[in-house]
Amino acid sequence: MNAPDGPPDAAPTAPPVAAASPASEDSVEEGVWRYARATRAHAVVDAADYFALMRDAMLAARQRIHLIGWDFDTRILIGDGRRWWNLPRKRVAPARLGAFVVWLANRRRGLEVLVLKWNFGAFKALLRGSMVFDLIRWWRHPRIGYKLDSAHPLGCSHHQKIAVIDDRFAVCGGIDMAGDRWDTRAHLDHDPRRRRPDGKPYGPWHDCTMLLEGPVAAALGEFGRTRWHQAGGRHLEPCRPQADSPWPNGIVAQFTDVEVGIARTRSPYADIAEVREIEALFCRQIAAARHFIYAENQYFASRRVAEALAERLEQPDPPEVFLVMPRESDGWLEQTAMDLARVQLFEAVKSHDHADRFSVWHPFTRGGTPIYVHAKLMIVDDTVLRIGSANMNNRSMGLDSECDVFIDAGRPGNAHAVPAIRALRHSLLAEHCGLAAERVAAALAAAGGMAALAAESARGGGRHLRRFVPRSLTQTEQALADSEALDPERPEEMLAFYQRGRLWRGGLGRKLAKLRTRRQSAEAP
Repeated sequence: MNAPDGPPDAAPTAPPVAAASPASEDSVEEGVWRYARATRAHAVVDAADYFALMRDAMLAARQRIHLIGWDFDTRILIGDGRRWWNLPRKRVAPARLGAFVVWLANRRRGLEVLVLKWNFGAFKALLRGSMVFDLIRWWRHPRIGYKLDSAHPLGCSHHQKIAVIDDRFAVCGGIDMAGDRWDTRAHLDHDPRRRRPDGKPYGPWHDCTMLLEGPVAAALGEFGRTRWHQAGGRHLEPCRPQADSPWPNGIVAQFTDVEVGIARTRSPYADIAEVREIEALFCRQIAAARHFIYAENQYFASRRVAEALAERLEQPDPPEVFLVMPRESDGWLEQTAMDLARVQLFEAVKSHDHADRFSVWHPFTRGGTPIYVHAKLMIVDDTVLRIGSANMNNRSMGLDSECDVFIDAGRPGNAHAVPAIRALRHSLLAEHCGLAAERVAAALAAAGGMAALAAESARGGGRHLRRFVPRSLTQTEQALADSEALDPERPEEMLAFYQRGRLWRGGLGRKLAKLRTRRQSAEAP
């Protein structure tokens, strides 16, 4: 039987996945829109570092800054908040996002700034004080464009979190330039810097994104221009080739010269075809796991992801599946839709976990405060690193616009990425378990796996992980979770509160029952 955490030194290998027909007419293969090289790539954990790095990158922009997001709040600070009073004011870039964009556009005559945001939350600007005045200044500026994305069916959302600068540098991940996001990796119980623009404090927040440089940034630039046009914006030309890179100073990239894959979700709208690459990629990567799957995600509510996990766990010698999630979702609607589904899916998958390899965990601070997990990250066997905007829920598989990027060390020319992927996983485990990163490898070997290490962390008195324990659902909660009314798989099911009797579209319940029957038949004498 494989060691719980996989081979400690040698690069683990996964069998090749059979090629399949493309998921859409412009996908290069099942689950992948495009492959492109990155001269440099770097995973950024938590928004304190990300906001500071984006400030540096935007200051280095020469042609175009294209920001694409679920939400933007112009009042947030993307600098350190200090003012250097001994310098002339016009030479100091403002720390507040709204003022910073105007300041930069005024001083960089050849630069245009484009912001694409989901349209549903537009009314929030009216309740955000000075943000209204920021948007007026943006609207009046000839080289700042602000557009609300409504190019999706009713009830779907524009959920991507992408930034592209000069088609040379890009970001793709889970961090919005919005309030409630800033935090450091220390996740202190009481950090006075962790405040909303209105001054109210909020709790610890964990997130991640990926910095990318080179041809993959140009591919994401094409992706962003297409989305801008679909949302009603003018046709955008690619940026001119340039030698200078906006890569932030001081960042030594974890990955150099690697191939990066891009996967999307897009619901059908007008003449825009449906794309479900992210769903297909989850299934492929889960099926290919041999030693372990380490994942951080805001939700666990996707029927297809649960089916893929159940199928893999049913097989002999299954991998360890270790999922880090928030203790509860943020907001009443999310708690109703996602947390109830999490209970059902966890129990359904667990019923097929014959080797006790599947577990879900919640991170806590040293003082016992829950850390909210907003990250969307998955590491498989230290050969695949995946970061993006997609949650493990039905919406991210087929309703909302999503974009994930991944590095697969099994692809030609990518084998050198394994040590950096492993180092990132160890760094994340160290963060959650209150350990030094250099101690994680030995601690995993001694404990026998990630779940055992997490259980030990809860007894250590510092930052730690606690195991998810599902609660019993009432009949009303059971019926609501079964209906998928608040987390449908397709746009036409958005208002389908009254469905015929079924469990997860009838698919998961029947499919897991078939898997159970097959296993019992195999075990029968």
